[in-house]
Amino acid sequence: MFVIRLPNGHLLAPESAVDRDGHVVGDAYVEVSPADPEYARLASQAITEEDADRRRRRWREDDEALRREFEDYLAGGRQDARPGESPGA
Repeated sequence: MFVIRLPNGHLLAPESAVDRDGHVVGDAYVEVSPADPEYARLASQAITEEDADRRRRRWREDDEALRREFEDYLAGGRQDARPGESPGA
């Protein structure tokens, strides 16, 4: 998760909910205004919504290529080879 700069100048910052034992029970984004004391620190690492969308799209595309490679590997029936190796290797 990353800090996202909104068009209105506010930020969406990731925040985790933690239980009494210190285990993360959920992640969410909270809106941070310029009046917040943490704003300057968070703004220094913020990206635009478009950049966030671009990153997500790139991750999905990379995941899709890896999924196809793995399915090809399984379809080849070679359980002793590694994905990406040619059958004669």
